[in-house]
Parts: sequence; structure tokens; C-alpha cells
Amino acid sequence: MEHRRAGLTDRPAIRDVARRSLQASYSLEPGAINSAVEEWYSEDRLAELLEDDGDRLLLVTDEAGQVVAFSESVVAAANTATLLWLHVDPAYRGEGIASELFDATRTELEQLGATDLRGRVLAENTEGNSFYRDRGFRQVGTDTVEIDGESYVENIYAESEQWGREAVDAPEDRTVYVAHDNHERGSKAPFHVVFTEREGDTRYGYFCSNCNTLANAMDSMGRIECEDCGNVRKPVRWDAAYL
Repeated sequence: MEHRRAGLTDRPAIRDVARRSLQASYSLEPGAINSAVEEWYSEDRLAELLEDDGDRLLLVTDEAGQVVAFSESVVAAANTATLLWLHVDPAYRGEGIASELFDATRTELEQLGATDLRGRVLAENTEGNSFYRDRGFRQVGTDTVEIDGESYVENIYAESEQWGREAVDAPEDRTVYVAHDNHERGSKAPFHVVFTEREGDTRYGYFCSNCNTLANAMDSMGRIECEDCGNVRKPVRWDAAYL
């Protein structure tokens, strides 16, 4: 069994593993699964991922010439990476492949400079949530992901303790708090989530780490652009909300 970086010829197998894994792990309608696979793992989308030699990582597990699992990750900041998906063909589950692929993914991400690993898994995936908890991860937040026009809750896991929140001045003579351990990908640098209270969970907006300014301008499609430096928030998921 070999864990390696994916190549263009692996695209049909990756799509098949994703479809079979989603069918086994989630109570989604067949149409929703097909839509998710087409949005996230179309031939063009996979080609784009594989051509990205910067912050995207796509690993596959090769068993005697057959792809039986894959992981998709993104390096969101200089030292932080997020494991977006880890799919194992249901026919090969129970053999320790997920654990081995997880370790291989972590090693590759560390070589890319990421020392802080995060994971995302849909809330309804009991096995996936247990996978992270069994490895010492703790849930640090939630997000939503769209599948075929429906929103689903996604749990976010992290290994490290919360780094704390930095107080910054905002308009109208108020103080808000930048969460340096909670950020989203930007075209130039990450956008950190900003909260209204140090210990609260009410979002105020985003903080552009490229020019160290607050960025609150969001269009109807959920895109954020820093008015000072042009940094644009890029989705970590490829879903209908950004098409």
C-alpha cells in the first residue's frame, strides 16, 4: 500500500471513491451526492487542484494499482493547515487505511511548513467526528457547507489550544477581537475571524493579515475583499455558494 500525491490519471478513481464514501457515510439523497461530486471533484476542478503546487495537497492511497482512498488539504496560513476531506472506499474500511493516510497527510503538510493541523467533518458523520476525537483533537467551532443547495453543519477540530484573541480598535470607538487561530484562505494572506467579545461567539467581520486591517465588505455571494490591499477571501470548499 502506497500513499502518494495524486496525478491527473487518478481523477476518475478519486471521483469514484468520493461518491462511494459519501454514500456510505451520509444520509444524503443520490442527487445531492452526485451534485457534490460534480462540484468538488469534476475533471476540471481536480486538474486545477493538481496544478496548484502551493497551498493545496491531494494524496491518494494506492493498493496494487488501485486508488482506494484520498485526502484533500489546504495550507491556510504560514503554519496552519486544514484537512478538508479524508475519503476511504467502503470496501477497504476497517483495515487502518484512514489512520495511515491521515499520518501521511500530516507528514506532507509538515514538510510544507504547517505545524498546526485542523480538520473539518460534517456533523452528521459520527465515525468521522470520532476519528478526530480519538486522535486528541477537540471541536473548536462550526461552519456550514452547501450540498445541492442545502446547508449542512460542519464541525471544525484542532489539536492546539486556542491561541487567544487580540484586541483591535474598530470604527465607532469600539474594541473587537481577532481570533488568530480561526481564519479563512485569502488570495494574498489569510482572513482571520473577528469577534465582538473576547470570549463570545458573535462575529464582527474579518481581519486581513496581509495589511493588518479590518475587512467587513461582503457581497451577496459571500465574497470578502479588503478595500486597502485587494486581498480576496477564497472558499476552502468548492460549493454552489461560490459558483
